[in-house]
Amino acid sequence: MWSVRIVSMITVKSPITTKELKQIAKSRFGNLIKAVVDVEKGIMVIDSDLHSDEEAVLIEQGSEQKDLWGINLYPDEDEGSFIEFDSMINLRPSQNNLSRGVENEKTRKRIANIVNKFVTR
Repeated sequence: MWSVRIVSMITVKSPITTKELKQIAKSRFGNLIKAVVDVEKGIMVIDSDLHSDEEAVLIEQGSEQKDLWGINLYPDEDEGSFIEFDSMINLRPSQNNLSRGVENEKTRKRIANIVNKFVTR
């Protein structure tokens, strides 16, 4: 028997609590939430199995791929471990990003600022 989960990605444009994030995490991976952040528009999409699905949603909404970065959120962790900069969509030789991480410190800070703007602890 097949089990199907309806994709219910959330475009975050207003504050969300860590309590809500914990509930979302439990429904998919248990302790983490995949997210893609648009560093130009200052929005993010959360709650899918793949960063590439979230990336596609943002591109459909008018985002440019060069502005999108994949991260993982760990709602049970403290501030230092809350955001993990790791996603296959981050591999971008054309932008000098040669790993799954976000190598540019300025870009990591922009991502963290956007996440912290939306997530209330």
